[in-house]
Amino acid sequence: MVAATSREIQEEVAMEFALSNRLYELMQKRGLRTVELAQALGKRPAVITKWLSGQHDFSIKTLVLLSTFFGEALVTVG
Repeated sequence: MVAATSREIQEEVAMEFALSNRLYELMQKRGLRTVELAQALGKRPAVITKWLSGQHDFSIKTLVLLSTFFGEALVTVG
């Protein structure tokens, strides 16, 4: 099945999971649970759960929100 998936889709899925893993790592570093992050960002816990699922299409606005909150980049471009 993976062989039948385009390289573009494979890269997209890999990046989605890399972002969710990075978010989880930053949450662990701060000792934050899903509910606590949701409260801090004014989001519903279900939104944070979706972000952590590896199946969320992050907007630039969301990436900046998270990077600003944690004081660390979620992703680097360059």
